[in-house]
Amino acid sequence: MTNPAIIILSDAARPLADRLAACLGGEIHGAAGRCLDAPVRFEAAGPHLQALFREGRPTVALMAAGALIRILAPLLSDKSAEPPVVAVAEDGSAVVPLLGGHHGANDLARAIAAELGGVAAVTTAGDLRFGVALDAPPAGWRLDNPQDAKPAMAALVAGAHARLDGEAASAADWLTASRIPFAADGAVRLRASMEAGGPNAGELLYRPQRLVLGIGSERHAPAEEAIALAEVTLAEAGVSPLALAAIASIDLKADEPAVHAVAAHFGVPARFFTAAELEAEAPRLATPSDVVFAETGCHGVAEGAALASVGADGRLRLAKRKSRRVTAALAEAPRPLDAGRIGRTRGRLSVVGIGPGGAEWRSPEVSDMVAAASDLVGYSLYLDLLGPLADGKTRHDFDLGMEEARVRHAMELAGEGRDVALVCSGDAGIYAMATLVFELLDKDGVSASARRIAIACSPGISALQGAAARAGAPLGHDFCTISLSDLLTPWDDIQRRVRAAGEGDFVIAFYNPVSRKRRTQLAFARDELLKHRPADTPVILATNLGRTGERLRVVPLSALDVDDVDMLTVVIVGSSDTRSVTTGDGREWVYTPRGYAGKAGTGMAESPRKDNAA
Repeated sequence: MTNPAIIILSDAARPLADRLAACLGGEIHGAAGRCLDAPVRFEAAGPHLQALFREGRPTVALMAAGALIRILAPLLSDKSAEPPVVAVAEDGSAVVPLLGGHHGANDLARAIAAELGGVAAVTTAGDLRFGVALDAPPAGWRLDNPQDAKPAMAALVAGAHARLDGEAASAADWLTASRIPFAADGAVRLRASMEAGGPNAGELLYRPQRLVLGIGSERHAPAEEAIALAEVTLAEAGVSPLALAAIASIDLKADEPAVHAVAAHFGVPARFFTAAELEAEAPRLATPSDVVFAETGCHGVAEGAALASVGADGRLRLAKRKSRRVTAALAEAPRPLDAGRIGRTRGRLSVVGIGPGGAEWRSPEVSDMVAAASDLVGYSLYLDLLGPLADGKTRHDFDLGMEEARVRHAMELAGEGRDVALVCSGDAGIYAMATLVFELLDKDGVSASARRIAIACSPGISALQGAAARAGAPLGHDFCTISLSDLLTPWDDIQRRVRAAGEGDFVIAFYNPVSRKRRTQLAFARDELLKHRPADTPVILATNLGRTGERLRVVPLSALDVDDVDMLTVVIVGSSDTRSVTTGDGREWVYTPRGYAGKAGTGMAESPRKDNAA
């Protein structure tokens, strides 16, 4: 389950929210006017709660259940798609799962009540009476016909008995351990079977996930060929695809699209083993191959991966089947499998930008990536800025100046099968670590396993965007960014870019404008730009954006003083068209016209244009 959002409306509820955040791994969202230091702040509770609901985010709200119901009522249409929503009394005495009971809300409410010593007001009839939800089987089981669960549960609540058939009688301990009344002639039939064929009339058919399909493939084998062979293999074995727990292969294929396509087709995870792990299964292989051993270091990929997945007590149900470029084999375990304990997953590296660091400027996608990660890698300050979102994660802290080591470490961790978030301030792709990820791949700077990881990049609010928004709209027309640091870029190149940007009349955002030892570059840029634009061109100096000590100043280009700028300042120099305007409250705003004035259909009259400086 995604980490829940914990909603508070005042600081009085903060101590309880902190306790729940630590217990649940949640993120505190507070009303902006009354929760001054909440990691995430919102202006109005209604729109914020509705946005969380639409995102499918589990929500724990420390507020009145009636108010919460009225806020979410307009969105209630599909019970099967509802995320968990739980209301908690501000004193922790009552915990009410309002929505998504069978999607985790009931369990979430019980966990909260256990932590707080309160009462979980679970009202779902099946959960209350029988201690089980027929439409939500536990891990390792799937219900073939969930649409029939509601009438079956209604019949049981009305007094009917159930009958156990098939594997359920011996393997479905989650059913036999429940309070469901059973009888040999029960009207509600519960059957469990891996075998092909749909449910009979009047029964619920459960699929124990005891099967693993091993897949081998040539590099870049067509996904459609792999899927077709997988379906043929299951059909030949006479089993339901819903009985699959995972797709398995050798770790050399962790980045093979065909393997992942098969897993996605059946809605199960792809898991991987080393060649040594697969070779340990050699005595059990039905069709060992010296050719495969020469190529991979094991005598069988499809059969070996399937057998390694089901363990020593499992068996090969169907030996290797082949198509032109793909192989498949099916193995069976004696009991339902936990896919999370099979081999290892393909490692994932999420390269995320957290903006200035505060949660209010962090995207939900970035928060979700960080929440899902097992490991966090980054400069210590950036990891600290994550606050409670970093709780429970393994941290890998690095000092400034160790960028390449930081990125390589993150990639190698992911190469071990971990879910890693590489945390950057601002946007990870703007003067940050994302470029190093791809440079190391391009230059073979990491191990073979690290080259097979899944990579995702998620944007963050850059200093450029933050400064522009605080100042108004200086980036309303063409702009560029230039770093004035000559640590990685020759000074001659920087000078050439400043001259070109000045001649092109771009709005320019200067990153790394000064350092303790470097004081002349910004002065050069100022003097160069004065050759191309007016002396009164607005210059924005933005310091500590989105953090404590935030400061914004607007000065004319001719008055730009290097001593007013430090390493935490972004400098935005307007173009010859950039202007400032003062509103009635005395606030000065900076904007660059896009050219609407005088154009047909815009409704704006043309205004005088400033002449370029000589």
